[in-house]
Amino acid sequence: MLRTCFAVCLSVLVLTSISAEARDKITSGQRVYGWVEKGIVVPVNALVKMKLDTGALTSSMHAEGIEIYDLEDGQDGVRFTLKLEDKDTGEVVDKQMDLEVERYSIVRGAGGVDRRPVVKLPICIGDHVFTEQFSLRDRDNMLYPVLLGRRTLRHLGFVDSNATFLTEPECNGKAKEIK
Repeated sequence: MLRTCFAVCLSVLVLTSISAEARDKITSGQRVYGWVEKGIVVPVNALVKMKLDTGALTSSMHAEGIEIYDLEDGQDGVRFTLKLEDKDTGEVVDKQMDLEVERYSIVRGAGGVDRRPVVKLPICIGDHVFTEQFSLRDRDNMLYPVLLGRRTLRHLGFVDSNATFLTEPECNGKAKEIK
């Protein structure tokens, strides 16, 4: 009895200490994701590990051979190769892509300042397909080839920092574009 009372009191305390928006999402049964999930990078149909990073605003994706060039309309284009290991098959899949640069992301870190091209690419996580903005970077030395930032996470649900792999990708729908 005392345990039940404690659990109810704790739930009330948690629900009253968070935003109304978060409270609505929790009580509506919105999905919870772990800090690492499996997702599909749609252009190469590869199942990869994705890190859900609440500390990053913009998402990032592993790309090799990144080359910026001028398009006819005065915009920048970027040519790169998506080269990812499919966690289902163990096979390395790669595809050369040419896309328009949406914008540039300036990243400041211990190594200095880095200017990265940002492109739109579709990914599947949980039961969502999103066309998300990704900064391109060679992430070969990183554990996760895809990092999802807050622009995507705000559309997904909650991230449990103590859990991993709480959902499987199950996407059949049309991609929703993230602004």
